[in-house]
Amino acid sequence: MKTRTDEPGLAAREGAAALLEAVLKGRQAFDDAFANEAAGGRLARAEPRDRAFARAIAATALRRLGTIDAVLAHCLDKELPKRAGITEHILRAGIAELLFLRVAAHAAVGMNVEAAARDDAGRHFKALVNAVLRRVTREGDALLDTLDTERLDTPDWLWESWCAAYGEETARRIVRAHYADPPLDLSVKSEAERETWAEKLGAQILPMGTLRIEDAGRVEELPGFAEGAWWVQDAAASLPARLLGDVRGKDVLDLCAAPGGKTAELAAAGAHVTALDRSKPRLERLKENLGRLGLAAETLAADAATFAPGREWEAILLDAPCTATGTARRHPDVLRLKSPADRDKLAALQARLLAHAAGLLAPGGTLVYCTCSLEPEEGKDQIEAFLAAHGGFERVPVSVEEAGGIGEIVTGEGDLRSLPCHLSVEGGMDGFYAARLRRR
Repeated sequence: MKTRTDEPGLAAREGAAALLEAVLKGRQAFDDAFANEAAGGRLARAEPRDRAFARAIAATALRRLGTIDAVLAHCLDKELPKRAGITEHILRAGIAELLFLRVAAHAAVGMNVEAAARDDAGRHFKALVNAVLRRVTREGDALLDTLDTERLDTPDWLWESWCAAYGEETARRIVRAHYADPPLDLSVKSEAERETWAEKLGAQILPMGTLRIEDAGRVEELPGFAEGAWWVQDAAASLPARLLGDVRGKDVLDLCAAPGGKTAELAAAGAHVTALDRSKPRLERLKENLGRLGLAAETLAADAATFAPGREWEAILLDAPCTATGTARRHPDVLRLKSPADRDKLAALQARLLAHAAGLLAPGGTLVYCTCSLEPEEGKDQIEAFLAAHGGFERVPVSVEEAGGIGEIVTGEGDLRSLPCHLSVEGGMDGFYAARLRRR
C-alpha cells in the first residue's frame, strides 16, 4: 500500500512551491535553488520525472508571475496572512499548471491541495487552496483575455528600459520570447565534424554554426558529451569570441572567463588563451570543461580590474559581469532578482574593467567587450562613454557575415545586439551585446 509520500506527482508540487519560496523569498538563483532541493529538500527522493516537472512548474510560474498574481488577486477576497507561509507559492504553482501548462484540473487541484495539507502552515489553508484553484479552473481563461500579460509579467524598470531602448512592440516580442522553454544549443569543437554531430544528435544547424536540439533531455547522456565533441553555449554567446578574427597562433586574454564557453571557443580556434577569473571554484569548473573537451588554456585566479601582468596582449575578450537580463529565457529568476541598483552597480564595474582591459592591449590590438544584458547602460552606453574618454581607441564595425548573416542583430553603429526574439522561428536566442575596439 502506498503511503502519502509515494503519491505520484506530489513531490513535484511540493518541490515547485519550495523552489518559488527559495527564489522569491530567499532570493536564491533558480539553478542554485533547484540543486539544493534535489540534494536535500523536497526533491531529494523524487523520481527524475517529478524533479523535471517541479522545475517546469516553478519556471513557468516565474515567467508568468505578474499574470499569475493578477489572477490570484482576483480570486482572493483579501491578502493571505503572513502565517499562511508557503501557501501563496502553492497557489502560484497551481495556477501555472492550470493556465499555462494545461495540466488536468483534477490532478493540479488535488495535488496542490495535498501539498498544502502536508505543510505545517499550509494545512490551515487547504480549503482556500481548493476553492481558489477550482475557481481558476472555471474562470481563468476568460480572465486571461482581459489582462495585458506581457506588461504584467515584466517588472516596471525593465519594461520602461526596453520600451525606451527598442520600442514597445519589440519589448512585447522580447517578453513573449521568455515564455517558451529554450532549446539546447551546442558549440562543436571541430568545424569539420559539425554536420556529422548534427546528424548524430538530430540537431538543426543555425546560421552561426551552432547546433540546436529540441527536447534534448540530460546533457550528459547525449552522444558526443563523453568524447568532448561539443559544449553547451547559446547561439548568441558563440558570436563575441569570433569578433577577434583569426586567432590561430595568437595570444588571447579572456577576462572574466568562467565557466569557459568562450575560452573553449578560442582554444578550439587555435589561440594560446590566458583565461582569468577571480573565482577559484569557477576556474576549477572551467578547467574541468576544458579537460573533457581535450583543450588547453593557461588559467589565472585574479581580479580583472587590477590584474597587472607587466605585458600586453594583441587580442582581449572581456565578457563583463552584468545583470544577465538577456538570459531570462533560460534563467527566469533574473527578472525577479535584479534591480536598477544592481544594473548601476554593475555598470560602474564594467566601466572600470573596460578601462583596465584597454591598458593591457597592445598597439594595433583588438578588444571585444560583451555582456548578456539587454540594458543600454551595460552595452552601447558603456562603449560610447569609453570612446569619449579614450581617444586612442576606435570602434571596428561588425559585419553581417560575422553575425552569422543575421542582419537584424548588427546595429547602425556596427555593434552586435541580439534580442531573445531574434531567430524566433528557430526558437530564439539570448540577448547579447558586443562591441569591437581597436587600439590605434
